[in-house]
Parts: sequence; C-alpha cells; structure tokens
Amino acid sequence: MRRMTARPANAHQARLLRLLRDGGPNSRAQLGDQVDLSRSKLAVEVDRLLDTGLVVADGLAASRGGRRSHNIRLAPGLRFLGIDIGATSIDVAVTNAELEVLGHLNHPMDVREGPVAIFEQALALAAKLRASGLAEGFDGAGIGVPGPVRFPEGVPVAPPIMPGWDGFPVREALSQELGCPVMVDNDVNLMAMGEQHAGVARSVGDFLCVKIGTGIGCGIVVGGEVYRGTTGSAGDIGHIQVEPEGRACACGNKGCLEAHFSGAALARDARGRRPAPQLTRTGRAARSGGAAHGRDVAAAAAAGDAASLDLIREGGNRVGQVIADLVSFFNPGLVVIGGGVTGLGHTLLASVRTQVYRQSLPLATGNLPIVLGELGPAAGVIGAARLISDHLFSPA
Repeated sequence: MRRMTARPANAHQARLLRLLRDGGPNSRAQLGDQVDLSRSKLAVEVDRLLDTGLVVADGLAASRGGRRSHNIRLAPGLRFLGIDIGATSIDVAVTNAELEVLGHLNHPMDVREGPVAIFEQALALAAKLRASGLAEGFDGAGIGVPGPVRFPEGVPVAPPIMPGWDGFPVREALSQELGCPVMVDNDVNLMAMGEQHAGVARSVGDFLCVKIGTGIGCGIVVGGEVYRGTTGSAGDIGHIQVEPEGRACACGNKGCLEAHFSGAALARDARGRRPAPQLTRTGRAARSGGAAHGRDVAAAAAAGDAASLDLIREGGNRVGQVIADLVSFFNPGLVVIGGGVTGLGHTLLASVRTQVYRQSLPLATGNLPIVLGELGPAAGVIGAARLISDHLFSPA
C-alpha cells in the first residue's frame, strides 16, 4: 500500500500543513498572515513542502495587488482512515487530507466479541471502502475504542465494558495490517475532536464533550487540545459515584453514574417498569415480546409516554449533577452532549441544563451553551482522522 513518504521537517511546516487541513486551499500571502514568518522564510518552507509532495499548487489566488500567487493545498491523493468502535457498532470512514468524509460505513457488532473479531470486521469495512475506488491505500489511521487507553502505546487498559481487550496492542496490530501509521484513543476524545474540527465546537478552545451511550465519558479540550491526563484516563466521568451504595457497576464499584443512566441502564429501567402500550409497540420492543431498549424509550417518550419521559428526566438530572460539578471546576466555554442516548433529544437536554444552571455559580453558567452535537455518528470517524493527521502533520 502507498504511504506518506515525507513528514514536515520542522514546526513551521507542521503549522502550515495544519492550517491547510483546517482552512482548505490558501495563498502564500494568506498563510503568511497566520504564521510568524518573514516573507522569504515562508517562501522557503512552502517550497520545501511542495518538493515533498505533501502540498500542491492549486490555481491562482485572488489578487491583493501586485503579482498574483498560486493557492496552495494539501495533496489531493492523501487518504486517512477513521475507525470508531462503539459498544454495539463499528463506524469506518475514509477522508481526504482536509478531513472531508468521502465514504462511511456502519456495522452493528458487540465490542464484547473481542479485539480479533472486531478488527476483522473493521478491516473488512476498510477494504470495502478501498475497493470502491476511494483510496489506493491509507496514509494513516485513527482508531477509537470505548474504554481507557494508554495513549502513547495505543493500548486499552482494563476497560470495564470490553472483556478481552485489556493490554491488546491495538496500535501495533492495526499498523501491521494496514501498512500505515496508526493512533489510538478513547472514543469520546475522538468525538470531541470531530465536533471541534467540523461540528458545534469549531470556534471554542475550552469545552467538554459528554458522550452518553452504552457507557458515559467526557472529552476535555483545553486551549484547543484534548487533555488526557497523566495516564490517559481523564474524563472517565461514568464512574463518578452519584448514589452511595447504589447499583453495582461493571467497573466493580457501586453507585456510578453509568450504572444509573446510560443506554444499558435506561433499557434495564424500562424493562423493570410495567411498559406502557406506546413502549411495547415501539421498534425492537415489539419484536422481542415487550423487552424495551434505549431507542424504544426514546420513541415512546416522543409519543408522549409519561413513564418514558420520567426515566429520561431522572437520568438527565443525574448527568446534569455531574456536569454541574465539572463546570464549577473547569469553567468551560461550551458543553456538547453526544452519543446514542442523544436520541432522547431535548427532554434529556432540558434536564441536564436545569441541573447545571441551578447548581453551578452564575459566573460559570452565565454564558454557557449546553447543546447537542452536530455530527452524530460522523463525529468519531472525523475525530479519528484528525487524530492521525495531527500525528502525521507534526515534525518527524
């Protein structure tokens, strides 16, 4: 397979590549307005990038007086692979160098089937995208998994909902299979990076991205960069205790937020209550003899089912209590809510907002938007492509 044959030689070139990735084709003059380089030094660095093939000339730039220059853009043949592994499905996408999604496939699959089965399926989806003519090969791949990751090595560490994954060398194994560089991170960090690049957080430097799905996690972005903590476990808010001596959690503790409100907890609570007619007639519940799932609760709530609405409000209150503490501590400029449970929509969002605005100080919440993510399932794969491009567009 074809691979990137060059990397930026210094921080100036890396900065130029990231500007072209995030802003698209640009003239030398416009690039010069954004970097701290003299005109002659900028010309040298751009020419060196042109020589490597990482960038190409792309037509004449708009006139700013005097001789018109050519626009510069990232090489149009660069291809990144984004793989977002969730608890119940796999998303795989191919992007160009500007992280535009060229093709995107989804396949339902239980992460508990283990890394070998999951990656066989992920590689099959990648091969299908490649065979469709979207890519001759991949210049790099980013991968998200729904559990804690030791980031430098790309290895999951004791992930509560991923039996058989502890210590699996994801980065090394996938790099060998794909024949390109690979980076691995927690899935919620990639969701945050996706929303930062192309979604609701585009203009925000400090924000929280909370993913509510089978599990619950939080991506923390500080000064435009994901904060992972010393060992990579920052943002693991699903295992903050919300009920002393509460329900048993998959992590081994009791009373965790994830045990009381997540996709799995919502489905269990719905099954534990006598289902309303709207609930038992909805989606998979009807096909499974009345056993409700998270999506069924959302559909029943949309139909006005009082019991389902109560479940969503209770869960939103608990999530809001945790987010309120985070807001008081971190003082973000934005809170983004994403993940599968966001199908619960504005009922959930209203409960979260009520708790945060009630519990946190006015100075922290006076101008704090709390919003649903814009990108849906694309957030993770775009974030994965952003992750590997950050790695490749850094000095060798």
